[in-house]
Amino acid sequence: MAGVTPVAPRPAKALAARNETDLGRKRRARRMARLLAETHPDAHCELDHDGPLQLAVATILSAQCTDKRVNEVTPKLFARYPTAADYAAADRAELEELIRPTGFFRNKASALIRLGQALTERYGGAVPGRLTQLVELPGIGRKTANVILGNAFDVPGITVDTHFQRLVRRWRWTEESEPVKIEHAVGELIERRDWTMLSHQVIFHGRRVCHARKPACGACTLAALCPAYGTGPTDAAAAAKLLKGPRARELAEQAGVAADLVPAAAVTAEVP
Repeated sequence: MAGVTPVAPRPAKALAARNETDLGRKRRARRMARLLAETHPDAHCELDHDGPLQLAVATILSAQCTDKRVNEVTPKLFARYPTAADYAAADRAELEELIRPTGFFRNKASALIRLGQALTERYGGAVPGRLTQLVELPGIGRKTANVILGNAFDVPGITVDTHFQRLVRRWRWTEESEPVKIEHAVGELIERRDWTMLSHQVIFHGRRVCHARKPACGACTLAALCPAYGTGPTDAAAAAKLLKGPRARELAEQAGVAADLVPAAAVTAEVP
């Protein structure tokens, strides 16, 4: 198969990054980023939206909720509240009922109403396209702001969600633990123009291959560059069973693993 050229995994000891120079880390990170781009050419924002307002709303709803569940809720929500003014004037009980499946619906309803009010009062109902303006809005933190900038305004941004934070630390791109510091550290490694797509690709990898408790090390295209190789099973058959998503068998082949080792259940499994 064209695309990623699999490389034979090596023991983590041979790749220990504790003595890696800054230049060595940058070179390794960029090689891994290139492999991620080849591994996940389908990477994209998995929140369905049409424009900055819908993306802002969907991102607020995604807190402690899967993107799939958010996407099930938003069609009716967007139809009922097409503008910022509609959220500002929303009936709380009706809004809460619509977003109840996403969890924490009372807090989220408050954030959406206050967001609508702020956008209407400050920006004529439009979502601003600057980080400094976005983070001052109700319900919009730096992570959400970067999602909006990167996907609605084509302004490069790094989205440090739980998957991104977990993987870049696992890969020893950084030892920082605070999201803003992680964002800046990774920004020093990767070219700015690639930040938005890198965020999607890392998140895709975290959801489909490099799981929190048991990563599919033996079926991962990044294995030879990963200092955490061996955290999960390195046996191809065992690792292949851990791949998830409609491209699970293709992901296996890209890593040099037989596609038929991936069970049908993995292909149809819900991506977390």
